Amino acid sequence: MATFNSIKGLVAFVTGGSSGLGKATVDRLIRLGAKGVVAFDRNIETKFEAKNVVSVEGSVTSEDDVLKALDACEKEFGRLDAVVNCAGIGIARKTYDFRKKVAHPLDEFKMVLEVNTLGTFNVNRLAVALISKNPKVNDLKGVLINTASVAAFEGQIGQVAYAASKGGIVGMTLPIARDLAVEGIRCVTIAPGLFNTPLLASLPEKVRQNLAATVPCPQRLGEPEEYAHLVQTIIENQMLNGETIRLDGAIRMQP
Repeated sequence: MATFNSIKGLVAFVTGGSSGLGKATVDRLIRLGAKGVVAFDRNIETKFEAKNVVSVEGSVTSEDDVLKALDACEKEFGRLDAVVNCAGIGIARKTYDFRKKVAHPLDEFKMVLEVNTLGTFNVNRLAVALISKNPKVNDLKGVLINTASVAAFEGQIGQVAYAASKGGIVGMTLPIARDLAVEGIRCVTIAPGLFNTPLLASLPEKVRQNLAATVPCPQRLGEPEEYAHLVQTIIENQMLNGETIRLDGAIRMQP
C-alpha cells in the first residue's frame, strides 16, 4: 500500500470515475504517482491518456459488474489499496405534489436509494475481500472513501429521495469502519456541498451564480479538484476513520 505521506505506489478503484468528482480523483491520484487506478462507470465518457488507468463499464448496483471490475484491478495491478465511491444520481420530487395531487413515485425513490446507498455498500462489501489480501503497514491494509452530501443533513424541498440515500451513506460509515477494523481497513465519508460538477454545469449561468452566492466562504462553487485533494488527505492520514467530513464552505442548505 502507499506510504502514509504519499500516494506513490497506490492502487485505487474509483466509481463514477469518468466525470466530475470521480474523474478529478483519478487524475490527482495518477498525477501523484499512483501505481494504477480502475475508473468504474456506467458510461465511460473519458478516455484517460495515462496507461495506468483502466476504464471498466458497469453498474455499482450489479454484483457481477463490480466483481468483473475488481478482477480487472487485481489482474492489471495485483492488489487494491483504496476505494473511492463517487457514483450517484439525484432527482427532484416532493413527498406529495399537492398541485398535481400526485405522490412521490415509489420506483423513483427506490432507484435513487439503489444507486446511491445500495451501490455504495455493494462496492464496499465486495472490494474489501481484495483489500484484505494486502499485508498490514502501520496496522493498516487500505481505506474505503464514500461520498454523501450536505443534503444528508439539510435536505431541501424535493430532495427526500436524495437526502435519504445520502443519509444512509453517512449512517453506514461508522459501522463499516468498526466491522473492518480487525483487518486494518478504514472507512471515511465525504459530504460535499455545492460543487462545479457536470450536473451544475448544465444549469443557466444566473442560477449557478445564485447558488454560489449561498456559500459563506469562499463564496463560490467547490471544484472537483478540491474534493480530490480531500481524498488524498484521507488516504494519507491514517487516523481519519469512521467519520463524515463536510466539504462545503460552511454552507447550511435552506429549505
